[in-house]
Amino acid sequence: MRSYRELFRTPEFPPFLLTFAAFSAAQTIGGLALGTLVYRLTGSPLLSAVSMFGPQLAQVLGATFLLSGADRLPPRATLTGMGLAYAAVTAALALPGLPVAAVFGVVVLQGLVASLGGGVRGGLLNEILSKDGYLLGRSVFNMASGLMQITGFATGGALLTVLSPRSCLLLSAALYAASALGTRLGLTARPPRSAGRPSIAATWRTNAFLWSSRPRRLTYLGLWVPNGLVVGCDSLYVSYDPHAAGALFACGALGMFAGDVTVGRFVPPALRPRLDVPLRLLLAAPYLVFALHPPVALAAVCVTLAAVGFAASLVLQERLMSLTPDELSGHALGLHSAGMLTMQGVGATLAGSVAQLTSPARAMTIVAAASLAVTLSLATAARRERRVPAQATEPAPARAPAKP
Repeated sequence: MRSYRELFRTPEFPPFLLTFAAFSAAQTIGGLALGTLVYRLTGSPLLSAVSMFGPQLAQVLGATFLLSGADRLPPRATLTGMGLAYAAVTAALALPGLPVAAVFGVVVLQGLVASLGGGVRGGLLNEILSKDGYLLGRSVFNMASGLMQITGFATGGALLTVLSPRSCLLLSAALYAASALGTRLGLTARPPRSAGRPSIAATWRTNAFLWSSRPRRLTYLGLWVPNGLVVGCDSLYVSYDPHAAGALFACGALGMFAGDVTVGRFVPPALRPRLDVPLRLLLAAPYLVFALHPPVALAAVCVTLAAVGFAASLVLQERLMSLTPDELSGHALGLHSAGMLTMQGVGATLAGSVAQLTSPARAMTIVAAASLAVTLSLATAARRERRVPAQATEPAPARAPAKP
């Protein structure tokens, strides 16, 4: 499957994409509103960054205890329930007088609810599309996310000039509810991909199996760590320039959109595997310019260029799927999503802590340099891995998690 026409003729793909777009727009508007609200209440770059990206940090709990549900729960019901839960907790964040400590409690709850989302969506996309259509479909989802971020951050920034952050949070809650309704009406009820009940034991067993392969470990680390550190840079836009934060977020989404279009549609399959390291280096390198505390126009150019590097995730997800049994695709993608979002929360916390001690611009530079160092270390490890026979690195099939 190499054309968008084929992709959009696939049954269920258009409604699935539209409901995801509504959910993504809600996250974008709600995240900017919450970060702005917390910054106005506290004046703290750290608390502002964590409020926006804290739900990601909480996903480590979901990956540890809940992730077996990605393949053992019916996808339509799960995604509908997630949309309704997000609508409820986002509306709760808009309550007047809610203490900052309570805000962060709700943020943790959001992260737990979201921990299944990546795996359920990824596994369902794998069911809706053929094997050769997964990367193109995944790139369209990333493009939709980028477009919704452009629209959401631009709209959210404009709305925050005329409305209160709490009003914007209520708008976000309404979009979550619309996404849940669209999921319920637009998708077909499907049975779970794997038999058995979700359980902590099943989650740990499958996580251990997925992590036991060195090629998969390196792929997961490449998906999680450089990305998460760079999102730490993104989390400081509000404290770097509160008035231009919406524009910087929109520029980042524009760059991500351009990268996904290029890699997903135009780069030949034979060339894609060679691009993961260059794209991950591009993801971080432009942020080194922030050491000079650039004006907003130059900062916007750097952010746009860096965000093209997020397309590395397409290459690495394709590699992950080639290394994973089909019946574990949802769990594998859920582990990727939960790990990536957790690292984004860690990156936001780390960047916010450094900014608290120094400045937002200096913190961006330090965190970007750390991302570059991790990418180069993983590239060196991958080169060594390729010199080792495949049978020495892949665990025996007997170690696969037994089905209950």
